[in-house]
Amino acid sequence: MMKNYIYILLLFFGLGMGVTTGYAQTNSTKTIMSASEGIVDLSIYPNPVSNGKIYITTKENLTKIVEIYDVLGKKILSESLFGKELNISKLTVGIYILKIKEGNNSATRKLVVR
Repeated sequence: MMKNYIYILLLFFGLGMGVTTGYAQTNSTKTIMSASEGIVDLSIYPNPVSNGKIYITTKENLTKIVEIYDVLGKKILSESLFGKELNISKLTVGIYILKIKEGNNSATRKLVVR
C-alpha cells in the first residue's frame, strides 16, 4: 500500500516539474524572439508540402537567400529567391530546416516534405 503512495507522489512530482520546465522554456524563448528583429510577416506555405513547391512571402518582399538543411545539418539547397515560389521537387520525403535571409534579417523554420 505504501508503494502505491510513493508512486503517485513521484508521478505528481514528475508532472509538476515537466509543466514548470516547459513554462520556463516557453517564456525565455518569447523573450529572445521579441528582442531580435526577424523577418516581418514571414509566411511559408504549404507546410507540409507535397506538390514540390513552397511559397515564401514577407512584408518587405525583398530578394531572399533561402538555404535548406537536412536534420543532420548538411546544406541541401541554396538559392536566391526573387519572387515567392521555390521549387523543392528534388527533396525527398522528410523534415528539413529552412533558413531565410532578407536584407539584414533572418529566420529559421521547420519544413516537412511528404
